[in-house]
Amino acid sequence: MTDLSKFLLGAKKRQTEPDEWDRTLVSFQSPYRLKDLCLDQSAASTDLVMGTQVGREQYKIRLATNEDRRRSASLLVEKMYHWRGYEASVSERDQYKITLVAYQEDKVVGTLTLGLDTPDGMIVDQLYKAEADSLRAAGRVPCDITRLAVDQDIRSKSVLAALFHLSYIYGHNIHQATDFLIEVNPRHVLFYEKMLGFAAFGGEKVCPRVNAPAVLLRLDLAYADSQILRFGGTGSSVPGVKSIYPYFFSREDELGITQRLLRGN
Repeated sequence: MTDLSKFLLGAKKRQTEPDEWDRTLVSFQSPYRLKDLCLDQSAASTDLVMGTQVGREQYKIRLATNEDRRRSASLLVEKMYHWRGYEASVSERDQYKITLVAYQEDKVVGTLTLGLDTPDGMIVDQLYKAEADSLRAAGRVPCDITRLAVDQDIRSKSVLAALFHLSYIYGHNIHQATDFLIEVNPRHVLFYEKMLGFAAFGGEKVCPRVNAPAVLLRLDLAYADSQILRFGGTGSSVPGVKSIYPYFFSREDELGITQRLLRGN
């Protein structure tokens, strides 16, 4: 049984501890640290895959369900954008956005916002409406990923993998999404292609939200599903795999998380 399975099975015992249960979606340990990790929606590097082993560190992923957590996530986004030389524009929250926040103890170390499709569209429609509309016309259900940031001092593959896997659970398993769309800086396309299987979907444009060039990438969630089934939960035990899918949760753990979220816990 994995550490995450034990966490899920022991949930009832922790229901009296609101910080551990009511606020936390998952809790996990990461045995690896990378040399450089700072991702926002337009900045990443292929150097991120080169890891060095350190002591096991405990992380938690929570929903940004109150103003303090949303503010903490926004501050991290602004910090990482400014560190990369981009402008940060924080949009107002709404019921169609799911913001995940990663913690190491009480420090916010990562965040990702999943935008569900709405009658008014998504953030990516501002630059790439034609591309998003092509998916809708084909009967597909897109979501967009924005405001992705990981503190440069927290270099764990597992943090990024957990944020993406939880966004997959919310988007695909709960809201029946078929595709993730993300705007990234052109020089970092290779990272998303190799690490997660994104593919080019829209040409280069200037993104006014960060005042930087961007291209649109698409991830077919059927591909993500196959990679999770094949590699999820294996960690560093699978040699030669360049993606971060081995650092996703196992399929067993994914189903447990999905059921817990559907029950409203």
